[in-house]
Amino acid sequence: MTLQDQIHDFGRRARAAARQLRLCTTEQKNAGIRAMADELLAAQDAILAANAQDLEKARANGLSGAMLERLKLDPKRLAAMADGVRQVADLPDPVGEIIREWTRPNGLRIEKRRVPIGVIGIIYESRPNVTSDAAVLCLKTGNATILRGGSESIASNVAIAAALSRGCARAGLPADAILLIPVTDRDAVRILCGMDQFLDCIVPRGGKGLIETVVEHARMPVIKHYDGICAMYVDKAADLGMTESLIINAKCQRPGVCNAIETVLVHSAVLEKFAATTGRALLKNGVHLRCDERSLEVLSAHYSVPSQSSERSTLSTEHCALLSPAKPDDYRTEFLDLILAIKTVDTLDAAIAHIEANGSHHSDCIITTDETAASHFLAEVDSATVYWNASTRFTDGGEFGFGAEIGISTDKLHARGPMGLEELTTYKYLLRGNGQVRG
Repeated sequence: MTLQDQIHDFGRRARAAARQLRLCTTEQKNAGIRAMADELLAAQDAILAANAQDLEKARANGLSGAMLERLKLDPKRLAAMADGVRQVADLPDPVGEIIREWTRPNGLRIEKRRVPIGVIGIIYESRPNVTSDAAVLCLKTGNATILRGGSESIASNVAIAAALSRGCARAGLPADAILLIPVTDRDAVRILCGMDQFLDCIVPRGGKGLIETVVEHARMPVIKHYDGICAMYVDKAADLGMTESLIINAKCQRPGVCNAIETVLVHSAVLEKFAATTGRALLKNGVHLRCDERSLEVLSAHYSVPSQSSERSTLSTEHCALLSPAKPDDYRTEFLDLILAIKTVDTLDAAIAHIEANGSHHSDCIITTDETAASHFLAEVDSATVYWNASTRFTDGGEFGFGAEIGISTDKLHARGPMGLEELTTYKYLLRGNGQVRG
């Protein structure tokens, strides 16, 4: 059987499974989800052995320490994965929810009801736990899923998916509700993208190159985000103590994730105070600041040479080396590292214009004590999530109270922002009459 034949067979099986899942009750799905968690723990030895294979290969291929840490599974992490699966069983089921209902003057009753999407393809380059997260969220919402994971975790993914599938079957749900392509051949992505007769949508999770490939070849809707070029604007009425806390958290806690900030816009009226507080804290945290001319001048004056001013203080030569002029592309770059672009603006509207022109419409924030300025920012910034005085790191399904997420979307149609259970459904209209005909 060729790879295309194999993946097309997956498509047919997933479509049949989706038809069965669509009729399952919440109780049946929850029983399946809990059985999936049990099977993950029962298969611990096989999963950890598979993960050891992935780790050995990853070390041989020179994978970084940070990536090895993301890839590694142990009994504690596997138990946390199973707990995460069980938590989804406890979440409200959006399927069957009546969104709206009304009766027309002719007596025709119309109901708008939430239903599963059908078959969802998920292509990802990430940790092995994405396999269980994606599968269980799709199952909870009555969707079958075809998974294609990254090469670095292929053995782990196969073992995890097999355990999840056994859990489905044990609970009387279709085992084919969860199918994982067991090869990392790049042609698998192209084949999946062409299967609009089987797949209702595709969700790519990974680097920009992967997402661009999926968008180029997909013949069905794609739910995605390309970049996380997130910005924080420090308004002239900002609380500078809060500013330091928020920016350090949004940049330094986990710089390699999509909801970390990449740009800070500083109102010229507070640039000096920003440099003395947040600027100093960023440099001491090892953040390389790529600055426009005005912010570079002020920061350099504070930190490159000793100063007699009580408001200014010195840092080490090592810290000062982290200051450099910004290039235009720095304001349109997702660094995913301890690098931050700094730009001075003279007005709130200039900050909004910069975000509109250079951002990725993912997560952006204003720091201010001025409610009028905040309201203007919240209304004008056209991003999936817009913040006032809070870290952009909260753009996450769990932090939103969704329990879990399938990804974050910067699209505007169907899903936007963190994608929880509700975003894995669509709706249909049910109409009930008693013989009405259109005149």
